[in-house]
Amino acid sequence: MKIKLFLITLLFSVTALAQTKGTIKGTLLDKEDKNAPLAYANAVVKGTTIGVNTDEKGQYSLSIEPGNYVVQFSFVGYENVEVPVTVKAGETVIIDKALGSGGYQLQDVVIQKVVSKEKESALLTEQKNAVEMKQSIGAQELSRKGVSDVANAVIKTSGITKQEGSGNIFVRGLGDRYNSTTMNGLPIPSNDPEKKNINLEIFSTDIVEYVSIDKIYSSKLFGDFAGGNVDIVSKDYKGNGFLKIDLGSKANTNAIKEDNFNLKKGYNSFGFSNPGIPKNGVTEYNFSTLQLESENPVAGSFGISAGDNYNVGSTGKLSVFGTVSYSNEYNSITDGSVKSINGAGVANKDFENFETMSFSTNVTAMANVGYKINTNNKINFNSIFINTSTLSKEDYLGYFVDGGEDNNGFVRRNKYDKNALWINQLLGDHKLSERSKFNWGVSYNTINGSQPDRTQNILNKFDYGYILLGQSAANNHRYFQELTETEIAANLSVDYKFSKDAEGDYKGKFTAGYSGRMKKREFEATQFNFKPLSPFLDEVVDVDNLDAFFNQQNLNNAYFEISTFRGIGANPIALKPQYYNGDLFVNGGYLNTEYKFNKLTAVLGLRAEYLLQKVEWNTSLDPVGDNDELDKIAFLPSLTMKYELNEKQNLRFGFSKTYTLPQFKERALFIYEEVNETKIGNPDLYESDDYNVDIKWEMFPKSEELISITGFGKYIQNPINEVTIVSSTNDISYINTGDYGYVAGAELEYRKVLFNFKDGNAKKLSAGLNASYLYSNQELSSEKVIKETDYNVDFTDEESKLTGASDLLLNADISFLTEWNNKESNLTSTIAFTHFSDRVYSIGTNGRGNQVDKAFGSLDFITRIKLNKNLGFGIIAKNLLNPAIDRVQENDNGDINVLSYKKGMNLSMSMNYQF
Repeated sequence: MKIKLFLITLLFSVTALAQTKGTIKGTLLDKEDKNAPLAYANAVVKGTTIGVNTDEKGQYSLSIEPGNYVVQFSFVGYENVEVPVTVKAGETVIIDKALGSGGYQLQDVVIQKVVSKEKESALLTEQKNAVEMKQSIGAQELSRKGVSDVANAVIKTSGITKQEGSGNIFVRGLGDRYNSTTMNGLPIPSNDPEKKNINLEIFSTDIVEYVSIDKIYSSKLFGDFAGGNVDIVSKDYKGNGFLKIDLGSKANTNAIKEDNFNLKKGYNSFGFSNPGIPKNGVTEYNFSTLQLESENPVAGSFGISAGDNYNVGSTGKLSVFGTVSYSNEYNSITDGSVKSINGAGVANKDFENFETMSFSTNVTAMANVGYKINTNNKINFNSIFINTSTLSKEDYLGYFVDGGEDNNGFVRRNKYDKNALWINQLLGDHKLSERSKFNWGVSYNTINGSQPDRTQNILNKFDYGYILLGQSAANNHRYFQELTETEIAANLSVDYKFSKDAEGDYKGKFTAGYSGRMKKREFEATQFNFKPLSPFLDEVVDVDNLDAFFNQQNLNNAYFEISTFRGIGANPIALKPQYYNGDLFVNGGYLNTEYKFNKLTAVLGLRAEYLLQKVEWNTSLDPVGDNDELDKIAFLPSLTMKYELNEKQNLRFGFSKTYTLPQFKERALFIYEEVNETKIGNPDLYESDDYNVDIKWEMFPKSEELISITGFGKYIQNPINEVTIVSSTNDISYINTGDYGYVAGAELEYRKVLFNFKDGNAKKLSAGLNASYLYSNQELSSEKVIKETDYNVDFTDEESKLTGASDLLLNADISFLTEWNNKESNLTSTIAFTHFSDRVYSIGTNGRGNQVDKAFGSLDFITRIKLNKNLGFGIIAKNLLNPAIDRVQENDNGDINVLSYKKGMNLSMSMNYQF
């Protein structure tokens, strides 16, 4: 009886207490997105610890004692709004507000006054609500993880790795040829004659709002897709005016330990040098110096960015954002060795000492102008210029056939690469009516990728000095290449909604669209060979001052002769470069039908695409010249489905058919020589057809939290690989190596806020993990290659993994954030770890096993501190483990190490000041 009386008393007490409180509730909307719900915004009672985040529908609810208060509404990149309110016992006060861009500053060292899609929670909300299966990583997360370029951004997502020493990525085990790159949905050209995609390392995250990775095909994308599409979304500034200055310094531990860090003379520090081919190169020695000069290998960077908004009339707004930055970097590879091994384990090259030194630059300038005419119409213009350069020196010492049999062969290669990319885009977004919307975009892009003076000298090293080798004219040469590519592209789409439900929401949508591109590439190369002549073959030379041998006087005195592949001396034809030209025309139309069946939303798409690829050439392999065409009409169906299990969980499914197109250089009969390998094109190469399927479960427990599991599979008909063909020099070519290949795997992603303590100033510990397991296999058929091409291939095995495919990929990070001084100051520290398992580099032929890049892990530490609202500092330490990078050849009699080196740690400090 006493217990019952106690429970009744407690119930009345709780009820009475509840009745003494009131409620403040409502919905926050986004002015910048046509008053769409503003998820994960802040609703806080000023002067108290009472506050909540809005849910996915922008709704919030606060319970509080009666009284007079001020409620603060805020969201990153948006204005702060304060509303006075009187709360009475047992009553509910409704406050609905729409927030627009304003002066709120994100409390981070690098990213300030950013738009909402730079925030991790906002991108997770978009991922949850979208029908498409995609992953995005925003500027806020990139800053937290110390990422400075797009290549290292995308590898922070599940299932993606980067080829060591380059900006080329692998998506689910599929390399460059299977992927595509766009900016704001429009294609961008490649800077490398061997690659389909641009090197993503040249894109600084200073110009990025977020990076989106589509792993499932949708018909709005071009059909040349199998692995993934990386879309770089450039900054679209919103907020009050600002001016920010950044300064930084960086050092590589290998580089600063070098006793004499030296590189070829004659290049400026900003990366705009372009020496080019001298006049009368076969009759006169007008070439630049081969001398070296010492460098202080401590790098630096600086940048300036600014943005502002201006009202135009009663409804318009003009937003302007601009940034200019320069950075450089010194790197060195040490403890290196390089080998070329046959199937019996015998080396034809064995350089036991291999080291490189390099100096890289990046100059980036971007202007973004957005004109919001009214709530229904907006136009954006983007112009981005990026100039990158790399000057490197490679030294190899050891054994090679035909001259270095006494382990005294020495190869020095100086190389200078320069790329100038200019992207111009005009984008439009128009709401035609309640039912329909029109989007469009056009772009004009150009790139000039040059190697304007690659030098190579092969010598013998003796106790008394160095002797130039003259067995082959090409042993000592200077090579010049230039690639120019222009591309015009356009996207158009119209959405039309239909079938309203009882609540007034549309259940269906048709999207009709067109996308086209017209690309033209011109590539030419000239190599000048310098063959030492008798009786000067045994003359001792200074390897660091080869100008003393290769000069005009010695040419006149017949110390050496100059030739190209077309001839020697004054014959005008000798100076004619070898070249190939390529043209690509793609026109595609598509229709998508999206419909929401209660909790199930499905998108059925069909794309029809016509493409024509033309290649013509005149090269050392075919001095007469020839041409080739590849055309295709493709019908590409796709299906994407999303089932909402509940408010926090989705189940997704995707299926599509696509194709993979060979690249210009792969089909041109052109030869390219590296120190350790020679590649030639294959005019008989043709496209692959691809079938893709995905199924995914995802859960969003709280703001900034995610759990997802994905299973995927890909089937490839007539896959393309780089393989060694049967030839006297073991050349590498591009071949349809079998009838089929396939990939299957699973991905796991987990993001968790471990604790989040708020007392006006936040203290938060969060962690992230993504992992993927991959199984790949492909048929290898020597008979197919012999039947379909003029080449002969002798595969060591009948099956192989796909090149670039790692069984296990892992990314993990843990971050701590603390704020003080009324949120004007903060500290963010992140530890990030990346690991990939063994992956095939090249397929074994002629009795040799596959070459495999061995597993290794990378550990980074990033700390950023903001001392006040103006001044911030950052410290980044990358590659703390400094593991050995190894490549082995898996022969039957055991693995043989064919490449090994260490990159060293990269340490950097930065400072920024915002006015």
